[in-house]
Amino acid sequence: MSALHAASRRRAFTLVRAAALATIATAAPSPAAAQRGAPTLEQLLGDPFPSELVSAPTGGAVAWVFDTRGARDIWTAAPPSWKAHAVTRYRADDGQELTNLAFTRDGKSIVYVRGGEPNGKGEIPNPALIPGGVERAIWLVAAAGDAPPRRITEGYDPAVSPRGDTVAYLFHDQIWITALDSGATPAQLLHTRGRLTTLRWSPDGSRLAFVSRRRDHGFVGVYDFAARTLRYLAPSVDNDVAPAWSPDSRRIAFIRIPARTRQEIFGARREGEPWSIWVADAATGEGHEIWRAHPGVGSVFRGVDADAQLHWGAGDRIVFPWEGDGWTHLYSVRAAGRAGRAGGAGDAGSAATLLTPGEFEVEHVSLASDGASVLYSSNQGDIDRRHLWRVGVDGGAPVQLTRGEGIEWRPVAASDGSAVVFLRSDARRPARPGILPRGGTARDLAPEAIPADFPSAALVVPRQVIFPAADGLGLHGQLFLPANAKPGERHPAVVFFHGGSRRQMLLGWHYMYYYHNAYALNQYLASRGYVVLSVNYRSGIGYGMKFREALDYGATGGSEYNDVQGAGLYLRSRADVDPARIGVWGGSYGGYMTALALARSSDLFAAGVDLHGVHDWNLEWDTLVPGWDMEREQRARELAFRSSPMADVSGWRSPVLLIQGDDDRNVNFSQTVQLTEDLRKQGVDVEQLIFPDEVHDFLTYDHWLRAYEAAVSFFDRKLLGAGAARPEVGGQGPGARE
Repeated sequence: MSALHAASRRRAFTLVRAAALATIATAAPSPAAAQRGAPTLEQLLGDPFPSELVSAPTGGAVAWVFDTRGARDIWTAAPPSWKAHAVTRYRADDGQELTNLAFTRDGKSIVYVRGGEPNGKGEIPNPALIPGGVERAIWLVAAAGDAPPRRITEGYDPAVSPRGDTVAYLFHDQIWITALDSGATPAQLLHTRGRLTTLRWSPDGSRLAFVSRRRDHGFVGVYDFAARTLRYLAPSVDNDVAPAWSPDSRRIAFIRIPARTRQEIFGARREGEPWSIWVADAATGEGHEIWRAHPGVGSVFRGVDADAQLHWGAGDRIVFPWEGDGWTHLYSVRAAGRAGRAGGAGDAGSAATLLTPGEFEVEHVSLASDGASVLYSSNQGDIDRRHLWRVGVDGGAPVQLTRGEGIEWRPVAASDGSAVVFLRSDARRPARPGILPRGGTARDLAPEAIPADFPSAALVVPRQVIFPAADGLGLHGQLFLPANAKPGERHPAVVFFHGGSRRQMLLGWHYMYYYHNAYALNQYLASRGYVVLSVNYRSGIGYGMKFREALDYGATGGSEYNDVQGAGLYLRSRADVDPARIGVWGGSYGGYMTALALARSSDLFAAGVDLHGVHDWNLEWDTLVPGWDMEREQRARELAFRSSPMADVSGWRSPVLLIQGDDDRNVNFSQTVQLTEDLRKQGVDVEQLIFPDEVHDFLTYDHWLRAYEAAVSFFDRKLLGAGAARPEVGGQGPGARE
């Protein structure tokens, strides 16, 4: 452990109760768990988590980031051996992210950004409390790993020129450019208004497209290097996003999202003014609509998890996401087409070819190197997992690439066509890179990176359970049962609510770092004798538009409380659960769910751990709805408060542990401050763990470990002890199936 890491562990947290601190420091598996060789939290959180997977333009190489206990490094692999190796050597748990990986044209170097995104005050995250401060800068490293990284300049969101000699990037919301040669002097390319994003070079390197966001509208701009001119494409009052170049560099496709200044509260939005796809001439800026969503279902744009929302493929076809049938699917449309007149949306929408039919959702998408097909992940035929598929841009039957009890995501095609590289996991083995060679079978790409002591054999396989919410809505969940549980034995239990809420927990290690860690904690709790239920509540993804856009959810009614009740009653009905010892935990939106559970059902939930949760929706409006008119929307604000845990805080009796970083950019730190103040006034047992200068999704391994140690200690003290009296249980809870 570095001196910096050790120092940050000593100083970067505050725990109010000294007794709790002592318990955390000595937390150990229960005797029964210790006898069967239970895993430790350090082991479960210690595997390297992969992200940022990208492929080189030529040569077939791929690169990704491994986060190993907070030390982030870039790894690469290339044909024919596909031997993986690290090309950077960062070793400290310093909270400095590595993002925006991009190969140079020849595939010999990788450009990347080191450092996190600033908050509203321009402050770069510094959760390790490095006295000298930190920066957000662009770096270059050889893909062979035979030379140390070289700092290029301060900035972010780099885009490497197809000609390979320069990089455009953003700095203070303006576009800059610099040569990749050592000693080059950066220059500001443009002086323009708006918040600039999404830099996209034309394939021939002659022009640069970007998005200019201007609060209530947005443009797609194009800078021409030869002419030294700036032009905006078919400007309007709407929001234009997601520019995609044609292969011949002459045209740009983009998405037009209709203007919407009178924003609704954070709640269901099942339909709106239909969005559309436009194509414009890059030289003149003149554009026209080629496709428009029909009114009703699918009229509100919903994207996929991809580097681009529009993929200009072979045959002059543009691939795009749409949920016109209530499920997020891929479609394609001819770029040369034209949409019908305004109001003829049905005719325009019918021109698109559905590529992925069925009742499932597409998530991670990339265009194959030849442009003739797209790779994607979906939950087709396996609704609580993800598998990989390929489909032609002009249609045809999709081909399944992976199957079974694993989870696969973020596929990319090697540029030489030799393989598909992706990320994968399953119930017992954590996230890791995988490779599917052409004509071969899938295997791990860097198996040596997984620690030799990773306790896969000690983990349980969660079961899919389907149970009703209090209002009868069917919910999916993952049930973790203690290994070697004795017949008739009653266990303490914990309900887990994910954040988002646009998330879906799966039957294995999750593809997002935050929930990969949450899965680790759920496994650890099961190893200590807890029954754990992870709930996919309404307003999450994976089950179609109507489930995601649930009526009266969030600040418009808190209808998810039905799911809180259903989960608690389901556990109470189980013969292997002690109904007096049911706890609840979650982070972010899951913290909101946890607080709802404790404020409204302290008779059902005996204790809770709330990580950076929302407790009063009205404290979030500046983040969720910029320009919010308090007076005009007073009635909506009153409903938002009634939908918040703070409205029912007088009924909160169960003890709670509150955890948050005070540089949280997602949930106002005031949420934890105000809840603590009110709970103290009514004598509720409140403990807290605060991380100075930490953000929402903790950037250091140290803080994840501290938070989870505190959570386990808290549940052990509140649920394993003999403190709580057993509540009266009148009959059985709702039925469920596994």
